[in-house]
Amino acid sequence: LDQYGLSDKLLARLSDQAEGIIISGPPGSGKSTLASSIANYYASQGNIVKTFESPRDLQVDKTVTQYTKLEGNFENSADILLLVRPDYTIFDEVRQREDFRVFADLRLAGVGMVGVVHANMPLDGIQRFIGKIELGMIPSVIDTVVFVKNGGVAKVYDLELKVKVPSGMVEQDLARPVIEISDFETGDLEYEIYTFGEENVIVPVEQGEEKKSGIHKLAEEKIRETIRRFDPSPQIQVLSDNNVRIRVRKDSIPSLIGKGGSTISELEKILHVHIDVEEKESAESHYSEGSGSGVDFDFSESTNSLLFDVNKRYNGRLAEIYVRDQYITTARVARHGKIKISKRSDEGRALSRSAFSKGDIDIFIKDS
Repeated sequence: LDQYGLSDKLLARLSDQAEGIIISGPPGSGKSTLASSIANYYASQGNIVKTFESPRDLQVDKTVTQYTKLEGNFENSADILLLVRPDYTIFDEVRQREDFRVFADLRLAGVGMVGVVHANMPLDGIQRFIGKIELGMIPSVIDTVVFVKNGGVAKVYDLELKVKVPSGMVEQDLARPVIEISDFETGDLEYEIYTFGEENVIVPVEQGEEKKSGIHKLAEEKIRETIRRFDPSPQIQVLSDNNVRIRVRKDSIPSLIGKGGSTISELEKILHVHIDVEEKESAESHYSEGSGSGVDFDFSESTNSLLFDVNKRYNGRLAEIYVRDQYITTARVARHGKIKISKRSDEGRALSRSAFSKGDIDIFIKDS
């Protein structure tokens, strides 16, 4: 480890505190080499160190036992490993879904874990765990992320779980479990992970601009996508951290409010903001400026899907689909100008139910 020029603070962290370490980086960056160095360092301190490898190619001391898949499965190897009760296990590399689960199970069983993960950016190593284990368990599994690039340590993150109001929000009733991701060397908070609506989100926290990087960056697009089922081109104005004004067409207001305010109340609970609803000016165009322009398309069906073919130059862009001026969905144009919508999805059912011919359908390509 001496050759890496690690700070005394990081060395102390590796020696005394860090027990859920992720070493991430792009291919060929030196992740496995650093993992071998850490394994030898732990072994030199008198710890019992084992490795999980497939294939076994880490260059470690003879005191370090190298395990591979038992009967083709690391889960079987983990059962044997727990009988040995190692102090640390080096997992090179954590790739498949089962690997993430084994890594988490061993860490929660009290084994110090060092995992090697492919990632192009420092944050990517953490993102790969989201969806594979429960969000609230991530800080119990990972406490330190070391990003390696060009053979050296380029970034170190510290993870901590807190119950707090996310940066950019102010009302105490919006408090929730938040994973804070901080620069280890400076202590500066850089990202927060929490549940927003029904989604897990990673929000950058810029020093001195917490409000802008929190609710103001995330809420507007989230709210816009939600309200589009009532009006394809709503106007969204963030009044404060927890108050939003929405302007929609006059004929959309009753369905947006709902009977006795039931619909708008449900939306406020989902989005965690107070919503004021107003009528848009009648002179405004039905479509927003950024919604794009109508394009020609061919329509066909397969057994399970509705298929739209647009010009190939729109590959990768977002397409908004309307039936007789009623917004249905937004989809991304795939390769060769293909847009595919499952007949079993809500959007597919809405299209099948509302459109009687190709002439009823309009497709608008978004400008960005």
